[in-house]
Amino acid sequence: MNIIVTTMGTVVDMAPSAALLPDRAPTPVRTPPPGAHALVVGATGITGSALVQQLVESGWRTSGLSRRPPATAGAAHVAADLLDARDLRERLAGLRPTHVFVNAWVRQDTEARNIEVNAGIVRDLLAALGAQGSLRHVALATGLKHYLGPFEAYGRGELPDTPFLEDAERLDTPNFYYAQEDELFAAAARHGFTWSVHRAHTILGHAVGNAMNIVSTLGAYAAIARATGRPFTFPGSQVQWNGVVDLTDAGQLADHQVWAATTPQAADTAFNVVDGDVVRWRRLWPRLAEHLGVPWAGPGEHPQPLQEQVADAQQVWARLVDEHDLSEPDLSRVASWWHTDSDLGRPVEVLADMTRSRLAGFTGYVSTERSLLRLVDRYRAERLVP
Repeated sequence: MNIIVTTMGTVVDMAPSAALLPDRAPTPVRTPPPGAHALVVGATGITGSALVQQLVESGWRTSGLSRRPPATAGAAHVAADLLDARDLRERLAGLRPTHVFVNAWVRQDTEARNIEVNAGIVRDLLAALGAQGSLRHVALATGLKHYLGPFEAYGRGELPDTPFLEDAERLDTPNFYYAQEDELFAAAARHGFTWSVHRAHTILGHAVGNAMNIVSTLGAYAAIARATGRPFTFPGSQVQWNGVVDLTDAGQLADHQVWAATTPQAADTAFNVVDGDVVRWRRLWPRLAEHLGVPWAGPGEHPQPLQEQVADAQQVWARLVDEHDLSEPDLSRVASWWHTDSDLGRPVEVLADMTRSRLAGFTGYVSTERSLLRLVDRYRAERLVP
């Protein structure tokens, strides 16, 4: 609190407006080690784009592997098919990165296919790069499904107690995160680089066409609710509405990866990474509704999935695109209903412990509410949501 005393002896609180405060604690400049060359896999995704920006701004030589070039000027682009081992070898030949950040996955219809495809991506990528002899560190971004299980068995069975700790035993169910980790560990042993794993919660960030984007999804839902005369109804469970939960800002996850890649005491370690605060949706939802300018309603007795609420929303979205001159006519590239439904509909409390990171020296901290609201503003400014 900032306090001044007037000439009349009155004590006045001069604390700055919350609207003027930053979203996060200042991010240190993670100076690149000598000769460092970072490769971000999934460079245009919700995490990868934030990571590319941070690396470039910190002075790293940066390359981004993705279908489209990274939005950040100063990053080289590598176009390669992650599902084609031969194409990967050819496209990555001679690149010789020292630090690799894997922030990509390809969703499949079953967990068996998720394991086959996504573990294969890690295996083929590191086989192609490991043979070049330049790798010093590889960071793999995963998530809290490490503790909750895959979508096919999400939140079912005997789960670790919250907050989730990194040394919890793996669940007795197939999980592509486990398969990716195992490929990472095997490649590190084979090629002699250090590794880190970064288990994020629901990510708040900026991307278009991302399969798991809760901010743009809720922005689109609010616009559709307003256009159809319905309230902005919380679609999830009573547990998620009333309980505490944490989330992960994409910038926080990016900084965490660069920190681990440049901090010796973080080598060969798996970490949780969340914002550092906790929120309740019953408090956050009205704030979000107010920011979006829509009336809101709390949850029903049972979840009311967005996929059911907006099943016929494409026609409504087409009208909104015309009325507001929106930049993305394809609603499926703005809203990922299925993923937001899975997050908000969980019947269990979900939050992660970050003690391991704190004791190793990571100090990043983000206000989840401010991050969420300012991302909404960014999507609006770019005419992705009304």
